[in-house]
Amino acid sequence: MNSSLLKLAKRRQRLVAKAQVQRVALAEAFNAWRKPISMLDYGLNIWHYLKQHPMLVASGSTALFSMLKPNALTKWLQRGLLAWQLLGKLSKKFKS
Repeated sequence: MNSSLLKLAKRRQRLVAKAQVQRVALAEAFNAWRKPISMLDYGLNIWHYLKQHPMLVASGSTALFSMLKPNALTKWLQRGLLAWQLLGKLSKKFKS
């Protein structure tokens, strides 16, 4: 083997070893973030599920409101209608 190939082989060996050390350090640094990221991922999955099943949210809300007093139910229905109208207007505004 000539000297340039030998130098390249040694350099490659050093770089592979350095990359291995960096992979281990990165894995250790990521371990601290593993639980918060998994919780965020779980929350996003719930959000997407509820977004795909709006009737489930509506029926749950109805069940909750049916346990409230009639005056409170009226107040919450008014707030819900207002929120629904605002969200509709905002979504139309941002779509165009």
